[in-house]
Amino acid sequence: MISLLNVTKEYCVDEETVIAPVRDVSLKIEAHEFVIIIGRSGSGKTTLLNLMAGLVRPTSGQVLVDNRDLRRLSDRELSLLRAQEIGFVFQFPSLLPSLNVMENVVMPTSFQRRDAHAESNDRAAELLQMVGLSAKAVSLPRQLSAGEQKRAVLARSLMNQPRILLADEPTSDLDEQTEHEIIALLRNINASGVTIVMVTHSLELLPYATRAFKMENGALLPLNSTIPSHGPI
Repeated sequence: MISLLNVTKEYCVDEETVIAPVRDVSLKIEAHEFVIIIGRSGSGKTTLLNLMAGLVRPTSGQVLVDNRDLRRLSDRELSLLRAQEIGFVFQFPSLLPSLNVMENVVMPTSFQRRDAHAESNDRAAELLQMVGLSAKAVSLPRQLSAGEQKRAVLARSLMNQPRILLADEPTSDLDEQTEHEIIALLRNINASGVTIVMVTHSLELLPYATRAFKMENGALLPLNSTIPSHGPI
């Protein structure tokens, strides 16, 4: 489903300085996997996730999603791919403060035809129920706790029924109980058939993965090839 072949991403800081947050990474992710990539801040894991989403283009190598080379796609084609195939959960709050929770969740479908709006609202209501936010549908983001904001972002990322979910530190800054609740939601989403790639700094989350890797100085290192199941939460 996702293949990275000798992918490197470089940035020119100035005329003499080049940094490479991702260095010669190769990885193949099959459909329905739940892959976790751990790493310290600055290790390159967020850049790697952005490469998978086509948010940045590699300096060298190939990023393939369903055998489509992202470097060869136009900006419009990349936008369509993300809209139709990929859900993305950003690390930092990304809800629009002037919109209520329902409006934020529905936002990815804003450019659909008008007669699809009622269907979109039904879909959003189902997602809010799934993440336990039905009672907060008309609340503004500032009225939500950190955990509730994460839930709302997660619901929004699923609005277009993506086959792939990319999650950047979805449990950061949460208490232990809320972290477990978010992971439980992610496991249920994965069980429904969605492929998940999640980056995190937390070693405690590794048992929830089907496979796990460590990002260090731009290199991707495999951990245990098979991570034991954590069991019910």
